[in-house]
Amino acid sequence: MTFRYARHTTDLKRIEKFYTEIVGLQKLGSFEAHEEYDGIFLGIPGLDWHLEFTVSPEKPHSKFDEDDILVFYKDSPAELASMRSIIERHHIPFETPKNPYWSRYGLMISDPDGYKIMFALKHQS
Repeated sequence: MTFRYARHTTDLKRIEKFYTEIVGLQKLGSFEAHEEYDGIFLGIPGLDWHLEFTVSPEKPHSKFDEDDILVFYKDSPAELASMRSIIERHHIPFETPKNPYWSRYGLMISDPDGYKIMFALKHQS
């Protein structure tokens, strides 16, 4: 099974720049003028998931709350520290999660559309 999270946006270039330069994903593909939609697929080659972002003449009417968070786990404290440096270098403000668990274990920011993004340390079992 492959997982795809699809979301409508207003600016594909801005979203692509954020998710490739900040989050570290790669552009896996794109499409144009598919029944009035343009889109991009972002992810990590070889993994069974990716994000799809689309634009169309109709603007998005998204509703989300403070607990709706896309979480990216880092494998080591060094990777999480590197993520902090990238965020700071791009002058993206850190945010305080509503759920205190995430305050202890991660770094939260918003993407260009205002959706919450969390970078957290993967717990080793």
